[in-house]
Amino acid sequence: MSNSMIQSETSPQVVTSPIITTESLSAGGLDPERFDWQEAWYPVYYVKDLDKTLPTRFTLLERDIVLWWDNNHQMWRAFLDQCPHRLAPLSEGRINEDGLLECPYHGWAFSGTGKCSIIPQQVEGGKAEVSQRACVSSFPTTVRQGMLFVYPGSAENAAKTKVPIVDILDEDPDGWICLNTFRDIPYDALTLMENVLDSSHIPYTHHRTVGNRANVSPVELEVVESGKWGFKGVWEAGPRKGTLGKQYTTFIAPGLMWHDLTSKQFGRTLTVVYATPIRKGECRLFAIFPFKFSSKIPGLFLKLTPRWYSHIGQNSILEDDQIFLHHQERYLEKSGGSGNFTKAFYLPTKADLFVFQLRSWVNQYSLDPFPGKTLSPSLPKEDLLDRYHSHTEKCASCRTALANLQRLRVGVAVVTVLVWALLPLLIFIYSQTDIFTISFLTLLVISGAGIWFGLGRLERRFYQGRLIPPRNLPDKK
Repeated sequence: MSNSMIQSETSPQVVTSPIITTESLSAGGLDPERFDWQEAWYPVYYVKDLDKTLPTRFTLLERDIVLWWDNNHQMWRAFLDQCPHRLAPLSEGRINEDGLLECPYHGWAFSGTGKCSIIPQQVEGGKAEVSQRACVSSFPTTVRQGMLFVYPGSAENAAKTKVPIVDILDEDPDGWICLNTFRDIPYDALTLMENVLDSSHIPYTHHRTVGNRANVSPVELEVVESGKWGFKGVWEAGPRKGTLGKQYTTFIAPGLMWHDLTSKQFGRTLTVVYATPIRKGECRLFAIFPFKFSSKIPGLFLKLTPRWYSHIGQNSILEDDQIFLHHQERYLEKSGGSGNFTKAFYLPTKADLFVFQLRSWVNQYSLDPFPGKTLSPSLPKEDLLDRYHSHTEKCASCRTALANLQRLRVGVAVVTVLVWALLPLLIFIYSQTDIFTISFLTLLVISGAGIWFGLGRLERRFYQGRLIPPRNLPDKK
């Protein structure tokens, strides 16, 4: 049982020092028969995508929170994104020179514990800031495996509740080569979990990305252990017609699952997915792909691949099923929701066993995380395929790469236009003496135009996905 430092403050209490986590409880609260979605740790950001100089807004289980770096105590904080004065969002403020989170409306400033330190409008000697009503509601936080986790429930339970991580990654952290990505997804966390637990869809949905229809085969799944905490299962034959060995699957309630596959051909690979609920019909996906290759060459290529370039490819894969999952959950809701899934879904094969187990877990243990809420009307395809607002602007790697790409494109355009504008004069000067120079400059203009258009195509991939998924493109003859 590992120990880690939890950066924890409570609401309305204020705790001024970190708590040592004992991790003796599974998520979901103390009732063995019911799962409370508030009583769980959720990843909200990769730490590398957070800016320590700026507050960052996030919505967790319909509550807007602000994430910020407390330089005075060297830890990440999570506050309710409302100033207690006039309810202005603190995420629109700043971290001031004293390392306090400052409200943008009237300059009230708060320490990392949530206590109000400054009320500029009160007279000298005033003590309004000592009132409990001047404190900001705050939430426990911890950083594990490169992710910032927030606990929206009772702080006294946070210290006892296990943070949902893949333990084997901590056993040999230097032995794994990991890719990761994230995206805000336009469907529920449980819909996402249902999708990624289902390996049988990959040859069809992801044909030409990470799947191939030629690899389809019967999928005989088994559940070997289950409870309020989740379940474990195995696929004895494994993917690609059994050529890669057996695959183990673990679901940790409410929003973590991973597949574990070891083959002589490739080595050991994991597919790790978190689903953090934002609001009804929206969640944040975190995906981690750890590898232990049999050969060093694939690992070398992965290490050399820029994170932003990997994210472009991962976004394409996510969009393979983004549209139909958005509609699928609305059809399920109209059919009576998860409680009626056995009538709404026809699940005749063992390929759907993990889907059946997940929906059974929901019906047996889970309280509705959004009671009384219904899904919004369906979004148009263009909105469902948006990459910029769902990923790029929130990703430090992609945001920086896009800015650099745009600057490069402007530079190429300026040079190309300048050479093109001067070309007639240069032809007049060099036409009789230097045909090589003229040819070179002409080629430079043509190449510059080609590069400019190519960079434009790459730039668009940071903003929008493809309307036609690769699986639906005509076969090449």
